[in-house]
Amino acid sequence: MATLVFDIETTALPVETFDETQQEYLFRDANNLPEGPARDARRAELARMLSLYPLTAQVVCIAMLNADTQRGQVLFLAEDFEENAGESGAVEFVPFAEEGELLSAFWDAAKHYSNIVTFNGRGFDVPFLYLRSAALNVPISRKDWLGYRYAIAPHCDLAEQFTFYSVSGRDGAARKFNLDFYCKAFGIESPKSHGVSGMDVADLVKEGRFRDIAEYCLRDVVATVKLHQVWKERLAGVK
Repeated sequence: MATLVFDIETTALPVETFDETQQEYLFRDANNLPEGPARDARRAELARMLSLYPLTAQVVCIAMLNADTQRGQVLFLAEDFEENAGESGAVEFVPFAEEGELLSAFWDAAKHYSNIVTFNGRGFDVPFLYLRSAALNVPISRKDWLGYRYAIAPHCDLAEQFTFYSVSGRDGAARKFNLDFYCKAFGIESPKSHGVSGMDVADLVKEGRFRDIAEYCLRDVVATVKLHQVWKERLAGVK
């Protein structure tokens, strides 16, 4: 039973994509404040958060690895996509000009896997992919990744496993940490060790550094594969 490990990167759509009513809705919290620094800061914060929602953002990259063979693909948007293709070891980098084509390629690959492993995929990656695909009318080949929360098949979300399904809430012994923190705690190279993080994706898109986004996303997946191995060897079965 093949297992797919994947991660996505997203970035906000341009504000001008939305009509006047939508923009008023998105920035209402800021617009209710008096003009000045506080209002500007709140508007900037709301603008950054747009990258988190599938109705206000797009998928710019999906990195995928077979958990057993460590072979896979990185699908990513790129303006000059002819020059950004290529391979890195057992991983093929596949550029796309349009988001819909990228998502179609992902769902075509996903149907060949029985199970998936993510880090916070239940809370972010999977619902984002579902809603974004629906918005673009891209057929979804696997609609069973948000099923019973306490099952590890077909979806093992490591953020759920390392918090024992949020057993101790936000501040208890099993509080949730980010992937970078878990990696360092368990002796795994952090995907942020190369100086790029998810916070940089929007700027990298503006700078046209699409391959840098793809390579960062792949490092996230490599780290997730290794963290999954730690979980299987040391914690799987804990109840």
